[in-house]
Order: sequence, then C-alpha cells, then structure tokens
Amino acid sequence: MQLWIPFAASAGALLAVASFVGAGWDAPPVESTQIGYRGTGMYLEQDVEKLEALKVANVVPEAPWEADPEGDRAGDLYENVQVLGDLSDDQFNQFMASITEWIAPEQGCEYCHDLENLASDQIYQKVVARRMIQMNQAINVDWGDHVGATGVTCYTCHRGHGIPLDYWVDDQEPKPASNMSRAGQNVAGTYSGNTSLPQNALMDYLLGDEPIRVHSLSALPTGTNPAGVKETEKTWSLMMYMSESLGVNCVTCHNSRAFNDWDQSPPQRVTAWHGINMTRALNTDYLTGLAPVFPAHRKGPEGDVFKVGCATCHNGVQKPLYGVSMLQAYVDALDKKGPTDVPDYSTYVPGETQVMGAQAPTTSSALPPRTTVADAKD
Repeated sequence: MQLWIPFAASAGALLAVASFVGAGWDAPPVESTQIGYRGTGMYLEQDVEKLEALKVANVVPEAPWEADPEGDRAGDLYENVQVLGDLSDDQFNQFMASITEWIAPEQGCEYCHDLENLASDQIYQKVVARRMIQMNQAINVDWGDHVGATGVTCYTCHRGHGIPLDYWVDDQEPKPASNMSRAGQNVAGTYSGNTSLPQNALMDYLLGDEPIRVHSLSALPTGTNPAGVKETEKTWSLMMYMSESLGVNCVTCHNSRAFNDWDQSPPQRVTAWHGINMTRALNTDYLTGLAPVFPAHRKGPEGDVFKVGCATCHNGVQKPLYGVSMLQAYVDALDKKGPTDVPDYSTYVPGETQVMGAQAPTTSSALPPRTTVADAKD
C-alpha cells in the first residue's frame, strides 16, 4: 500500500505555506474592541491598516466661506430657483460652490448647468440635483431617529463623484442556464459580502417592504413564524451587506447571547432599524420616480435606477465621516425643508423646465417612518 502518498501531499502543502511565510507575508495587525458585557464574546475585530485608510477617506471638507444670511433672496435674483429660493444671495452662492466641489470638482458648474443659460433645465443632472436636495432636506428633518443632530449633506454620499461609488441595482447576473435554477444564489454576490447567499436581498428589504423577521421563539414549528430557510438566508444576506457597509460585525447591533431580543440588544440596533426604514423611503419616494429622467447609462443592467443603501452614506465606517457634522455651514440650505412638491417626471422632456407642484410626492409603501420600536418587536 502506498501510505506515503498522503504524507507526501501534506508535507508539500506545509512546504508551500512555509515558502509563502518566508517570502515576507504576515497577518495584518488587528485591533480588538470589547463592545459588550464581559464574557459574552462581543468583540469588534478590525484591520488596523484598513482603519488608517478609512480615516484618510473620511476627512470632512471645510466650507469655502462663511455665508452672510442677510440680503436679497436667491429666488428674487435668479431664474428657476425652485427649492433654495429662500436663501440669501451669499448663502445660495456658497452652497453652489460647495456642491460643485462635493459632486463635480473636475467638471465644475457645467456638470449641471448650461453655461450659456444657467436657469435652463437642459442638462438632466440639474433636474436630478433639485430632487436630491429635497431628499437631503427630508433626511435631516424627518429622519433624526437615524441621522441624529449630525445630519447629512450631499458630500456624505458623493465624496467628489457625480454618482456615489456605493449604490446598488437589481442584480440578476450571471443568469442560470435554461434548465437550471439557482434562485439568485451560489455566486459571489456583490451585495451579500461576496458570499453565496441570495444576491438580490436588497430588492426585498431596501426597496420592498418584506418583513425582516426570521427568529422563532420556540424550538419546534408552531405556525406563528412562517419564515423558512429561504427568508433566513435572505436576511443573512442583508446582514452581511450591512456589516460590510459599516465595517462592523453582528454584535454591533445584536447581543450574542440573544440575537432576537430587542431589550438585550445594543442601542445601535434601534438606529439601524430606523436606517432600514429610511432607506426604503428614499428609494421609493425619491429615486425610483426619477427613472424617466436618467439616461440608460445611469441605470442598472435590468433598467432600474441606481439606489441608495447603507454603504452609500457610511462608506465602511459605523458613523459616516466618523460622526463629524457638516450642517453648521449649510443649516438654511439642508437642515430645513423647502418646497416639497415634485414635478410629474413621467412626462419629462429634456430641456423643458420641470415645474414644481405638478404632482404631490409619493408615499413610501414601506413601514411608516414613525412606527415605534415597540411595534417592531411584535
């Protein structure tokens, strides 16, 4: 019997590992932080080298100047200012200078404006930007349960890019062979932490209003929990996406001894619950309605618009920009609501002025924004 074969294979593998280590590879330094009660195993492990890179990527830009709130209003001085017309001339120009640096530092004003006629809606980016300013205002005013007093600005998501780097779309690729079905699994899913979990869970949870409740309160099936393996795997996929988006692990929001128990969970779980509902509302009320405005190259392979998720704002850290607020310099622009009307984008024609007030904003079909956490436990 050739008993030496498995021993030779093992020796070869060990030699390969030894050669790899000898070539200079070393495990990255890891920072361990206890975030729960002792003995519960609630530790957050983070790669120190990645943390340094994240610190560099999350530096808050300063305002170009301190704006004077006094003086003539922008709506009286300029044509076609439909959302920010109550700003002073200086506040308006300060915000325009800032938003240019936040979103299109290389292209400049012409990214959104026809330089021959700044009032024109010829360029679709201007139509989108107007709606996104409304969305930004709604986040700061209506979703304080998630963003707190820190709030958000356009920079929170865009970081110098016309399109935020971390968006998501309907992901059906690669499609299965004609005689096979994989139910959206068994590939390295882009939005599931590169796992083989369901790759399109965000469509159900961050756009649709499918319940995220899979934990049973009894050991045996009782009929009180209709969720099965399919729903459990989709929920796990969402949790993987959220962990990757914030650079955290499960115990940031859950107690490791009782994952389902809200009363034993860290307060971050409540914040995350509001964040899920906020994201649903933003995608439903602000982004999907813009489908007629976006050109084909600004849509996903299935023809849907780019949508926001946890990663869009957080960019790999638990608190966007490490919790530093940018709102102080833009309070009048972004920390209160201007007009909330919305044009009828289904009749969108490039170049025509999109008049606010033609249609009331849609209401999200997701969970109500002000549903209490107590309701969520039921």
